[in-house]
Amino acid sequence: MMDQRAELPPRQQIADLEQAAEHIRTARRILVMGCSGGGKSTLSLKIAKRFGLSYISLDRDVFWLPGWVVRDRVEQRNIIASRILEERWIMDGTNPSSLDIRLPRTDFVVWVRMPRLLCIWGAISRWAKWIGRTRPEMAPSCIEKVDFEFLRFIWTFEEKFAPRLVAGIAAHGPDVPVLQLKSRRQMRELLDLLGRPD
Repeated sequence: MMDQRAELPPRQQIADLEQAAEHIRTARRILVMGCSGGGKSTLSLKIAKRFGLSYISLDRDVFWLPGWVVRDRVEQRNIIASRILEERWIMDGTNPSSLDIRLPRTDFVVWVRMPRLLCIWGAISRWAKWIGRTRPEMAPSCIEKVDFEFLRFIWTFEEKFAPRLVAGIAAHGPDVPVLQLKSRRQMRELLDLLGRPD
């Protein structure tokens, strides 16, 4: 199966990493999205630390209750609606259904758009690292896990979810600049440009 990608309009894409780094330096609210296993949480935490932004994890703070129990959808939206009112944040999470309330408050989007095999490797290696434990960016008692359903979600992400993200950005954030990171090298270069935390 070919990895055919839904694409954003060229005018909205930031391709130059130095230009993207400048956007991140001046942004008050940044949305980081992408497929599981791509590295968006790691990137978000590093940017949050570097610029003193409040770190909001959709997985930890919105979707999941302890023990992998899904929070009520209305309550999810209420939490997001409350958190986006904060002045400075970086929000780690994809969820196309909440782009309508998140994007209008977002200054810059980083789409971690790694190849799916790299995402699968990322998810499996993360599971191996955290086996039997809960990652800091997850809700309490959500022990790290990998199953067939999760791997299938990653494998089909570009086909099923990327078009929804492109449509959501077009509808709710047509003027928000977007950086797409498509390799680990690009991610490392961006972090190098942003510098280390003070």
